[in-house]
Amino acid sequence: MMMMTEMAVALHLLQSYGQTPSRVNFSLRRTSRQAENGAVRPRIRWAALTVTLLGVCVAVAGQNQDRDTRGVPKTSANAPAPEARIDINHATVDELLKVPGMTASWAGRIVRFRPYRTKDDLLERGVVTSTVYDRIKDYVIAHRDKQ
Repeated sequence: MMMMTEMAVALHLLQSYGQTPSRVNFSLRRTSRQAENGAVRPRIRWAALTVTLLGVCVAVAGQNQDRDTRGVPKTSANAPAPEARIDINHATVDELLKVPGMTASWAGRIVRFRPYRTKDDLLERGVVTSTVYDRIKDYVIAHRDKQ
């Protein structure tokens, strides 16, 4: 916008005073650079600040990438021993109802959609909701073979 205004003024001067286009062009170039430099410097500062903040965010996000979660147990510390858990592949509806937080309808769905590779299949296959899974995950286990 500023450049167009300066060009309009230069054309007016050219018509009014009969100056040659090269002199007008030279003066326009010098003023436009000064005006452009004044506007570009804050933009460069903001761009440098933005790039720096982006780099910091990427570095902070990258800190969690090297964490090893393979050794973290999937059950809580107060969960019963694996032998005391109820096998979702072989238990009856009545046995599943002994699990705290289990209802008859959820137990029926677990029996209906067998077999399971792991207890996570209950959630991944949509057999139970995440809230139900969080309540029962410490009390169930999925054995693949007959016990």
